[in-house]
Amino acid sequence: MDFSISVEHQMVRDSARDYLAAHSDPAAVRRVTEAGPAHDDALWRAIAGELGWCGIALPETAGGAGLGAPGLVLLQEQLGQRLACVPFWSTACVAAPWLQGSAAHSAQRLERLAAGECRAAAVLPDDGGWHYDGVAITAQAGADGFVLHGSAAQVADACGTDWLLVPARLDDGSPALFLLEPAALARDVRFVLAPLDTLDRTRPLASLRLDGLSVAPGACLARGNDAAQGLARAWWHGKLMLAAEQLGAAQQCLDLTVAYASERIQFGRAIASFQAVKHRCAQMMVLVEAARSAVYGAAQAWESEPADHARLEIAAASVAADDALRFCAQEAIQLHGGVGFTWEYDPQLYFKRAQAAGHWLGGARAALAYLADHGPQAWRTA
Repeated sequence: MDFSISVEHQMVRDSARDYLAAHSDPAAVRRVTEAGPAHDDALWRAIAGELGWCGIALPETAGGAGLGAPGLVLLQEQLGQRLACVPFWSTACVAAPWLQGSAAHSAQRLERLAAGECRAAAVLPDDGGWHYDGVAITAQAGADGFVLHGSAAQVADACGTDWLLVPARLDDGSPALFLLEPAALARDVRFVLAPLDTLDRTRPLASLRLDGLSVAPGACLARGNDAAQGLARAWWHGKLMLAAEQLGAAQQCLDLTVAYASERIQFGRAIASFQAVKHRCAQMMVLVEAARSAVYGAAQAWESEPADHARLEIAAASVAADDALRFCAQEAIQLHGGVGFTWEYDPQLYFKRAQAAGHWLGGARAALAYLADHGPQAWRTA
């Protein structure tokens, strides 16, 4: 498989790196999150509307740039490196591929997403899986539409979103996908979207409760196999892009640690000169580079390989990226010494992201379970 990055992809990566370094530095992240989980609205308007990042992976027919998963992975890596407080993952990495797989009337919605006109969030199965087994919302069909019941404990970037994608089970047990507009339902007591106070304030979460919410027939975007395939596509694509985000955060932990070790003087010399510190930084770099190879390879597989093979690559990349971020965040805390965990220093931000991201979409545990169940026979244990 060819892992090379084209000149066009390099330009995307480099421009994103420079822009986020200037507009999503640690001071900006702290300003946004100091009062609680929140989004940086100014940054979102810039990257979604002016720079067109939400359309980077979408086809040109939908108003996108057509760079696919490899292009989007590079953006996600940079966004993760800066802990950018924007709903990019939920909009461009989960909702957009879900809409791509739904009914034809979603084409106009994709164009609006590509143009940065709308934010989107998606309810994903509570069990961390990629199928409808973990969907806890039901939909009863009636003459005037559908009635939705159920709840979701955590929905990323749901507060302030324009569209909320909700998977549900119909009366006959078949799957369906609904699109709700929270702003229009804000005064409906049957629709409750409540923000959560979380450990990682850079990505807001909310709980959702639907108590007999009535929706029009047009709110149902897909049913049956189309809905099931759409959920699977959104979940796996989201897991790949989450791994890219974790990779970027791990890289920043390494960069912060190397910079600090080069400046911190102990016993008359920089601690970066001590062999023990060098070894620990080297181990961080090894894990980061291994994760990068896995993530880039999985992005390529998403575009060119059968779905079963691409999912194996994504699961492996998810494990590698999760391991890299967990280790690098812990080492960043340790190698910063007594100040590493304090609010004034950045490692604590990445440590919190590592702890939170390790549970999203089932984390590494779900990925390892998938590899055990679906990988080559040689991977399995008796």
